[in-house]
Amino acid sequence: MDFAFPVLSSLIVFPLLAVVVLFFVRSDSLARKLTFVVSLVEVVLALPLTAYRFNADFQFVERVAWVPQWGLDYHLAVDGISILMIWLTLFTLPLCVLCSWSGIAKRVKEFHICLLIMTSACIGVFAAMDLVLFYVFWEAMLIPMYLLIAVWGGDQRRYASIKFFLYTLTGSTLLLVAIVAFRIAGGTFSIPDLMHQSFGFRFQCLCFLAMALAFAIKVPMFPFHTWLPAAHVQAPAAGSVILAAILLKMGTYGFLRFCLPLTPAASEYFAPMMIAISVASILYGGAVALGQTDIKKLVAYSSVGHMGFVTLGIFLFNQRGVQGALFQMLNHGVVTGGLFMMIGTVYERSHSRDIAKNLGLGKYMPAFMFFWGLFALASFGFPATNGFVGEILVFVGAFNHSMLVGFLLVPGALLATAYMFRVSLKMAWGQPSSAKTWRDLCLREWVMLAGPAVMVFYIGLAPAVFFQMITPSVDKLLADYDSRRVAVEMDQVPAAPAPSVANVKN
Repeated sequence: MDFAFPVLSSLIVFPLLAVVVLFFVRSDSLARKLTFVVSLVEVVLALPLTAYRFNADFQFVERVAWVPQWGLDYHLAVDGISILMIWLTLFTLPLCVLCSWSGIAKRVKEFHICLLIMTSACIGVFAAMDLVLFYVFWEAMLIPMYLLIAVWGGDQRRYASIKFFLYTLTGSTLLLVAIVAFRIAGGTFSIPDLMHQSFGFRFQCLCFLAMALAFAIKVPMFPFHTWLPAAHVQAPAAGSVILAAILLKMGTYGFLRFCLPLTPAASEYFAPMMIAISVASILYGGAVALGQTDIKKLVAYSSVGHMGFVTLGIFLFNQRGVQGALFQMLNHGVVTGGLFMMIGTVYERSHSRDIAKNLGLGKYMPAFMFFWGLFALASFGFPATNGFVGEILVFVGAFNHSMLVGFLLVPGALLATAYMFRVSLKMAWGQPSSAKTWRDLCLREWVMLAGPAVMVFYIGLAPAVFFQMITPSVDKLLADYDSRRVAVEMDQVPAAPAPSVANVKN
């Protein structure tokens, strides 16, 4: 799509300009208000993206020579897959500002600077069409996220932040190796150009393993998930929202943007392994979440299970599975982000995340429990909520792929229902240990929870607009995957020997 105004660049640069302004702000209150205004202006700047034409092509393309000697371009674009993630990022930023309004009391300006840098880097990841540019943005989000945990986190924030940093850095190193390999083999860093090239099977397998491990750590998939509970529990509420809503999606986005298009034959070869790990993530995440006594740790482990549905849908290689994966990426960001904001809200009152110390809230905080109940229902895929749309699509894709895989998902869905009902019933009607005088939601908290609540119903009851957005890109992704996978398989078949002269004469 030809558009005179550089929409994607403005979404990346504007938060960075706001960071420069924040350096000169002295008032904590002004820093909060300025960041919130910036988050709303970001949404306004993104309004041209609503003119996105629902076809399979990349839109809003910006391409300028960056380092011509190395073949690097500043290349941005969106399709039906990435635009969904960009809107999720823009939706998340104002919520992060609101949920940390009273919870962050020290180094307030620096905290909001980290939020803005994170936003810029995340949009860059989802819009980058050059491998090096993608890697720059991928790495740029590491430092502010580390600081959010290390500076504003809980008592064990140092352990959690270092663990997060080391895990992510390991994955990033492997990703860099794959990027260099594609440049040597393909002669370009351009992602669209590499999508039109075919690589040998062995090369694909090596690159797939390097990229898949990097993305599996980011998702995170079992057994690379151990950094996530610690990071979630120790991070401030806004940090947990960013982790759940955006950072985890970078891993699944990487599978869709790189593994399937660039290494199709290897993706098919390793698909049984990826499906098995995804099912293990679903069952393990649900089982461990069921035994938690810390509300935040429960929701953190639930993310392992929910993201297992996403990776499973991707490696089913059918339309319903990939559509369900994309819906689950969006839904998990909305619902789990909402749950983490609510955990932060109740923590400000009880100063505890223990289930036993947050009982009987239905009597004292009915509005709070209304939103919690709504997000809990959406979390385990109750009909008419957004969670149902994504989960049923993955189920359909799984049964189309294999009856065994489909039946293995059933215990995962039951576990999700069990752990969400368990914590919700105790929080709503449990017997409190002492008399509570906690106030219910204030206006700010109503506003921050109303947005995700509306999205729960909107996606759940009217998903057609999202189907229109993602289906052309999904169909093109799968069609290109099939054609290039078959081409590689044919290249592996040895050519028939030419008939000898003696045979011809005979």
